[in-house]
Amino acid sequence: MEEHAEALEADLLRHYGVDLLDWHRGHLSSRRLRVLVEHLPADSSFARAVHGEQADWTVTDHLLAAVVDHLAVANWMFATVNRDEDTEPAEYPEAVPRPGGGPRGAGAADVPVVGDESAATPAEIVAFLSSPS
Repeated sequence: MEEHAEALEADLLRHYGVDLLDWHRGHLSSRRLRVLVEHLPADSSFARAVHGEQADWTVTDHLLAAVVDHLAVANWMFATVNRDEDTEPAEYPEAVPRPGGGPRGAGAADVPVVGDESAATPAEIVAFLSSPS
């Protein structure tokens, strides 16, 4: 809390109308302060200070990024299968960047995503779609 005291002070004033100095003055108990801090909204300045850009991404944002990735792959597959043999193949789409370093971020399900090493390569997909059934 000391490391992000300014963000915490701003959030307490913004969300609860409580001055952090009230704790130092003895007008706010440590228990009440802990409860208020633990229940700050996900979009609070304190959450952003502690968790970085991951605090800005909701489950909906992660799902939308997955939809965009899968749609891009589906469009790439359609274009690849329906292209003329003489034309150059389309580039494989890149995943929407997520917070947390990887293409999916922390806590994502173990399903292959664009750019994931366990996903099929573009050549494998073309070979699969081109093979006679």
